[in-house]
Amino acid sequence: MLLNKFLRKFTIIILFFCLLGCQQNNQSVQNDNQSILQNKTIHQKGASMNLIIDNQKYEVELYQNETVQALISQLPITVTMNELNGNEKYIYLDQSLPSHSQSVNFIHAGDIMLFGNDCLVLFYEDFQTTYQYTMIGKLKSADNLKENLGKGSIQITFQN
Repeated sequence: MLLNKFLRKFTIIILFFCLLGCQQNNQSVQNDNQSILQNKTIHQKGASMNLIIDNQKYEVELYQNETVQALISQLPITVTMNELNGNEKYIYLDQSLPSHSQSVNFIHAGDIMLFGNDCLVLFYEDFQTTYQYTMIGKLKSADNLKENLGKGSIQITFQN
């Protein structure tokens, strides 16, 4: 009898802690999802950017975050972006930008992101990743992007 009471109380305590742990984990997931949704908000008005690659203009849809605002304040800039891994071009900027890195899980051709706080990256292939980036924007159309970027380093102009 005494053992039964003890087992019941023990079971109730274990269930309580399990439920408490699940609730805290659920709150963490909700906060992470909210952060991702906020960072994925596309500007409806105002901020825009174009890339000029080999005399071809690409329109960029920009995300709404302080990284984008800081980058826009530096435009126009022309940089020589280097090749990496057969799927991206990158440049280390002279000035750091605010960053809010997060796991993106999947990258699409035309995505523009910040790695760390000073590495601007333009992706030209789709692939999965475990790296974390701050989202900047995406090309409205990535048609012929890979062909225009070519192999090796290339000069790209970022402008309003």
